[in-house]
Amino acid sequence: MKKIIIALFTLIFSIVAVIFIPIIYDYFTQRSYGSEPVEINEKDFREIATFAGGCFWCMEPPFEEVEGVDQAVSGYIGGEEENPSYEDVASGETSHVEAVQISYDPELVSYEDLLEIFWRQIDPTDDEGQFVDRGEQYTTGIFYHDEEQKSKAVQSKKQLENSGRFEDPIVTEITAADTFYKAEDYHQNFYKENPVRYEFYRSNSGRDEFIEEHWEEEEYEVEQEESDIPFWRQYEKEPEEVLEERLTDEEFYVTQEDGTETAYQNQYWDHYEDGIYVDILSGEPLFSSTHQYDSGTGWPSFTQPIAEEYIVLEPEWSLFGKRMEVRSNYGDSHLGHVFEDGPEPEGLRYCMNSAAMNFVPAEDMEEEGYESFLYLFEDDE
Repeated sequence: MKKIIIALFTLIFSIVAVIFIPIIYDYFTQRSYGSEPVEINEKDFREIATFAGGCFWCMEPPFEEVEGVDQAVSGYIGGEEENPSYEDVASGETSHVEAVQISYDPELVSYEDLLEIFWRQIDPTDDEGQFVDRGEQYTTGIFYHDEEQKSKAVQSKKQLENSGRFEDPIVTEITAADTFYKAEDYHQNFYKENPVRYEFYRSNSGRDEFIEEHWEEEEYEVEQEESDIPFWRQYEKEPEEVLEERLTDEEFYVTQEDGTETAYQNQYWDHYEDGIYVDILSGEPLFSSTHQYDSGTGWPSFTQPIAEEYIVLEPEWSLFGKRMEVRSNYGDSHLGHVFEDGPEPEGLRYCMNSAAMNFVPAEDMEEEGYESFLYLFEDDE
């Protein structure tokens, strides 16, 4: 009888933990404490585009699905107030608008392509909000980062005006980009992290009906030559039996079975040569030695990835709380985990498994097809 009671108590405790730990965690981590300005690295091979199109949840997906786009970050722009919170902006207490800032590879997708995608997501004739969201904080806008972007944006707007697609005037403003504040973490990739809530909101917002009415499901296709697409973007996951032959036992255990190698007994835990670490399967660039540091854990550790595009974060829940798994985007390899005990200013520790990565020395990067990442090793002027 006693064993039955203990087993029943354990079962109830487990169920309660599974249900309430995520809720409690979200309560404390998803509260708004203000945003942080985003700094643009001028040496980065990627370029930046910034658009406001109403609810930023809905503006991330159409850009992130495009080959060559690193990420679309939700945030706030156009206001004078510093470090606005979501509550401040959404309530109309600031002069900011919700927007997305897109980092992209101009060799794969052009600014003109992004403009075409942008127009297909919004009602450019509405100067009082977007769809179900009303107020100036939800109005549309193009925020250019240089004169070339300004010229292309003006030309694109004129083409839309002359097309006769809309009876009412195009009111989307084109202005110079100022400080962009990254929105709170729980807003980033909301469509991925909260698909049910996102789909419920979007299906009731009126956005899709408007797009279908005016564009008749006319999707814009970005023209790309296969030869221009890096080899890691073209990688297709091999069958398990092929991977078993290709990988060592430890590599297979780590990347395919979500394993963890032994601390201090792996290839890169104390390796600091200049170069980049790439996925062992796809070859996609993951981390740079410029972001590597000695965490004292016995595994290779980094403050950030080379680009958000190449990693996927997946939450893992247990009775002890939540931690974030890191996987490669194209290779779908288990890489390790990211923790919030890293050095400032990022405060993150990407704790990786050596067995999931290959190292490419800086002097070999151009020959092996990674020349666009050599900017990481240029000295500051």
